[in-house]
Parts: sequence; C-alpha cells; structure tokens
Amino acid sequence: MNASLLVGWKASLPSPVTKQSEQSSDTDTLDAYRVVLFNDEEHSFDEVIEQIIKATQCSRQKAEKCTWEVHTRGRSIVYFGVMSSCLRVSSILEEIALKTEIQTG
Repeated sequence: MNASLLVGWKASLPSPVTKQSEQSSDTDTLDAYRVVLFNDEEHSFDEVIEQIIKATQCSRQKAEKCTWEVHTRGRSIVYFGVMSSCLRVSSILEEIALKTEIQTG
C-alpha cells in the first residue's frame, strides 16, 4: 500500500452521530445489526476497498479506513443496519471470499 495513504489513519469506528442518523426509526433501533469484516492474507488492499464500496456504497476514504483497520486490528465493523441490509452487504463482501460475520448491536 502506498505510504502516503497511511498518514493520519485512525481506527474507523462509527461516531454516535452516524449511529443516530442510521437508527432513525424504532424498527432500526430494535433491529440494530453490524457486519464485521475479518482480515485475511489473500486479498490486496485495493480489492478489499473496492468490495467495501460496492457492498456499502460508502466513500473511498471510509472504505480505506475500514480496510486499514481490518489489516491492523484483524477486523472492522463496515456496516450498521437492519438484518436484511446486513445480509445483503455481507453477501456482496463474500462474493470475493472475504470473511464476514453479522453481529447484533
């Protein structure tokens, strides 16, 4: 990975503001799930970044932060939402054999 991308990266954990905006209704609050992506030694940073963007529709910057967290911590929460959305995101990530898990939040 390009060294310039490493400067200033911090763990990518959703802020409380993000959680509140994503959990705007009672249904979302009751069905709070998260998709956790685990590290492997098989995929390049670019492959993982592109797949996270495809699965979550997030910005490249957020996908890069999640990818770096997966690399350094062994896992990253890449998505919060209702179960059906988490299943969709997890399925897209697993299209290229990334390892994921859906957890209750």
